[in-house]
Amino acid sequence: QVQLVESGGGLVQAGGSLRLSCTASGSIFSINVMGWYRQGPGKQRDLVAAITRTGSTNYENSVKGRFTISRDIAKNTVYLQMDSLKPEDTAVYYCNANQGPLFGSSWGQGTQVTVSS
Repeated sequence: QVQLVESGGGLVQAGGSLRLSCTASGSIFSINVMGWYRQGPGKQRDLVAAITRTGSTNYENSVKGRFTISRDIAKNTVYLQMDSLKPEDTAVYYCNANQGPLFGSSWGQGTQVTVSS
């Protein structure tokens, strides 16, 4: 089992920046991919960015060039640096740890990001 604790959300004006953090504990050896998802009001939860065990990254098209996912292996922490924020980035952001078909997936509690225009 993996436990995830997120931090770093908040209220920011359009054009501003925020950095989200997600610290994993427990059976972290089983994690294959860590990702950030978001869920806006009345919308489904969608992938924003992900980073694999080998360090490969991928991004949802609307955040490419604005968001950066990174990790600190020593701290078991994944970050999402969000720059040039837009009102449409407003959502609850969730950290996810994908542990493969055997162990499944773990979610953080979510952190609210609100971008004002």
